[in-house]
Amino acid sequence: MTQLREFRVNEKIAIVIGGGQRKGETIGNGRASAITYAKEGAKVIVVDNNLEAAQDTVDEINSIGGFGLAYKADVTKELEIKKMILETQKNFGRIDILHNNVGISIAGGDSEITQIDSKNFDYILSVNLKSMIFTCKYVIPIMRKQKYGNIVNISSTAVHEEYPWISYKVSKAGVNALTEQVAIQNAKYGIRANCIEPGLMNTPMAIDARVDAWNESREKIISARDSKVPLKGKMGTAWDVANAALFLASDEAQFITGITLMVDGGVHCRVGGSGKPDKH
Repeated sequence: MTQLREFRVNEKIAIVIGGGQRKGETIGNGRASAITYAKEGAKVIVVDNNLEAAQDTVDEINSIGGFGLAYKADVTKELEIKKMILETQKNFGRIDILHNNVGISIAGGDSEITQIDSKNFDYILSVNLKSMIFTCKYVIPIMRKQKYGNIVNISSTAVHEEYPWISYKVSKAGVNALTEQVAIQNAKYGIRANCIEPGLMNTPMAIDARVDAWNESREKIISARDSKVPLKGKMGTAWDVANAALFLASDEAQFITGITLMVDGGVHCRVGGSGKPDKH
């Protein structure tokens, strides 16, 4: 007898914050995660401050027979976050998955601590951390009422490394703390919250942003980053992050909450070793 395939997040309502992406030669974490949720049966609301980028993701979802809806919102503005979440609940009746993907560093004017500009610091923390606090603020009451929900926050292994840019590192450390706090305070409501720390990834944010900022070739930047990865000497892709997120959001991970999952090809094993990081 042929066994029908069981979708891992079938009919779940998923919000992917930062589901569009900047232009680049590869796919970004948010877009890959939105597509992956949709492939596994979720109805995905793709949120981005660039509606065209969000719609591009939705078009890819629709092309594979999934359900996607593009939504424009600036997640540095609390009222826009609130409106987006309440409209999603009104239109779909529930919210099962919140995937917080947004994050910037170089593109936001980040720098080492003696050179940091106050406005850039505030902006990066607003995008990377404050936005996640406010999405959680408005989603958690909905999930508490449902007695069910999954929150996946995207952090970075930069938290543990000799990472040179202060705003990004501090903001992502805050994401880790936020995730643990949400997990422990909401476990009794059946809400799980987990965190993913991508390492060196071949995404537009990581590669194309550096090409633009430093006027260096893609080949040089990619080669330098690949050389730091123990697993096969090659960076990961956004699909690696997406697959980890899918697992954490699925019932396969129903007894997992408050964790930080490193998706980095073993780079974290070298933290504290003799390898010296560089700007790449």
